[in-house]
Amino acid sequence: MEGQTDAEVRNQDQMDCERQPAEDEWKSSQRGQVRNTLHLVSAAAQWILLLACLVYLGIDTLQPSTPWSDRVPWTHIRYTGESIEGVAMNLTAELGSIQIRNGSIMITCDGLYLVSLKGFIFFRHQEKSLKLTLGKTDSKTRTDLWEQTVQDSGESVNLTTVLYLFAQDNITLWTRPNANISDLSLSLVLLSPFVCSL
Repeated sequence: MEGQTDAEVRNQDQMDCERQPAEDEWKSSQRGQVRNTLHLVSAAAQWILLLACLVYLGIDTLQPSTPWSDRVPWTHIRYTGESIEGVAMNLTAELGSIQIRNGSIMITCDGLYLVSLKGFIFFRHQEKSLKLTLGKTDSKTRTDLWEQTVQDSGESVNLTTVLYLFAQDNITLWTRPNANISDLSLSLVLLSPFVCSL
């Protein structure tokens, strides 16, 4: 019996020795499968994230961009005609996004504006001088922003300046006394918006 027990114990030890590498191999293969699964999941997540980024960039690229001229309020006016004393010139926009209503430039954004005014003034009568005034009106008051006295008929007018204008201001141009205006060019461009209600 003892002989059988030793044989059984040896067989058991031998089977244990054989089983141990098999178990180690099985555990190793299980760990490898888990590792492979984790790598596969990680790779799939990275591809999904990359695809989402590409779709986002593609959609952003396909959206029409806003041109500079639509983002920044501006206007360019050309005027040739008569001016009546005390009455704003009937300005109409040639180009730009700022509206002109009843001869007045309608300011919609608080901010600094670059103003350029060029042209020629001709007296209608035997006047000795004439005043050209760029002004603004708001809901309560009228304020002169710039005024030039023209001494000679046919004298050129030239203004380039920066003005701080407020939303709801209306910019007008008028002469005292009556005059003929030739090839007047008025440009107004918003440089730095503070409050804008486009």
